[in-house]
Amino acid sequence: MSYMLLIHEPVGQRATRSEAEGRALYDSMLRFGDALREEGVLIGAQSLAPQSRATRVRVAGGKASTVDGPFAEAKEMIGGFFHVNVATHEEAVALAARCPAAEWATVEVRALAPCYES
Repeated sequence: MSYMLLIHEPVGQRATRSEAEGRALYDSMLRFGDALREEGVLIGAQSLAPQSRATRVRVAGGKASTVDGPFAEAKEMIGGFFHVNVATHEEAVALAARCPAAEWATVEVRALAPCYES
């Protein structure tokens, strides 16, 4: 079964780190991804740019409107994800607990499913 490990990090947290600290954390995430790949469970992984480089799109009455980031109401942002394939939810949770980001952010475990499932 496919799961997303979504990395929720505080907005602005990256700016509190030196470049060397940021690179060290990023390298730890790359090593984690490499380990998942070697275990045969990784489908994909990416780091996301900060919200200051994001745009939100809504369509109302057939008209699209956009809002560029950063988003004042946001306290957290999704900083990246790991898409994994494991047999159980418990296995996905165990992977999330191994994720280095769990030390400075929240790792949310979500099963992939059709939007009509509740």
